[in-house]
Amino acid sequence: MINVGVLDDYQGRAREFADWGSLGDEVEMTFFREPIAPEDLVTVLAAFDVLVLMRERTAFPRSVLEGLDKLRLLVTTGMGNASVDVSFLREKGVVVSGTTMAGGSAGVPSTVEVAWALIFATMKRVTIEDRAIRTGSWQTGFPMNLAGATLGLAGLGRLGGAMVAPARVFGMDVVAWSQHLTEERAGELGVRKVSKSELLATSDVLSIHLVLGERTRGLFQADDLARMKQSAVLINTSRGPIVDEPALVDALRDGTIGAAGLDVFDQEPLPEGHVFAALENTVLLPHLGYVNEPGLRVMYAQVVEDIDAFLRGMPLRLIG
Repeated sequence: MINVGVLDDYQGRAREFADWGSLGDEVEMTFFREPIAPEDLVTVLAAFDVLVLMRERTAFPRSVLEGLDKLRLLVTTGMGNASVDVSFLREKGVVVSGTTMAGGSAGVPSTVEVAWALIFATMKRVTIEDRAIRTGSWQTGFPMNLAGATLGLAGLGRLGGAMVAPARVFGMDVVAWSQHLTEERAGELGVRKVSKSELLATSDVLSIHLVLGERTRGLFQADDLARMKQSAVLINTSRGPIVDEPALVDALRDGTIGAAGLDVFDQEPLPEGHVFAALENTVLLPHLGYVNEPGLRVMYAQVVEDIDAFLRGMPLRLIG
């Protein structure tokens, strides 16, 4: 019997999104809807031959992987997972496969739409005024106009680039910066390339669209946030650790910046009682950027293909 564990199925829909039965009677499926605490991962997952990860929801560092002696195949949605020590898995002889998501672009519209939802919610005070009305208040502050405001993009790849057209529709000026941004790329999209300092100083909305890595972890620190406008809004739909979280908390609490719309956090799910939840000037989402039913159906269908190929001795979509 091959034991397959599907982790972090938050909505409880993975079972219906793919034909797991096609893997045969020798494969036994277990679906985990609730996150597993880091200290319990080895105990809970020790009996599994195959693990299926939904993106980077659960981290698998070497300290955890060392205890998973039965593990033969790890499948992650996407073709990269910064939360898994893939090099160590290679050393152990564990196969790591991924999913391509139809060329890697299927999550772009969803993530960009979530970014814009957060921009509207913060600039137009949607959640603040909603709560105020429910408690008997009316018009407690002034919304900000998008027209004439500057959208600053940290990253101008597929996701950052897809932010430009909506900004133009709303009459926003668009500037961009990243460590590797070229004048050619900025020119293709009609965006002004600026320095990091100018990005921080001029953006009314700073939206982050960078890949988390050694260069970008902690890229925005307290001194960076201090250079932003007091009215500025920070939007992060990329990865939480790109922004120093304690520094961001302080900046929001002290009024260094105006608001933040966050879809990603250092620890996910966000722990109960986290200070972000107590701040009025935050809008919080549970990492919905890539979450949509059509996309998840494609992901899980490819996961089944990966497992089937591995069991037949011809693994697909290898990572590492």
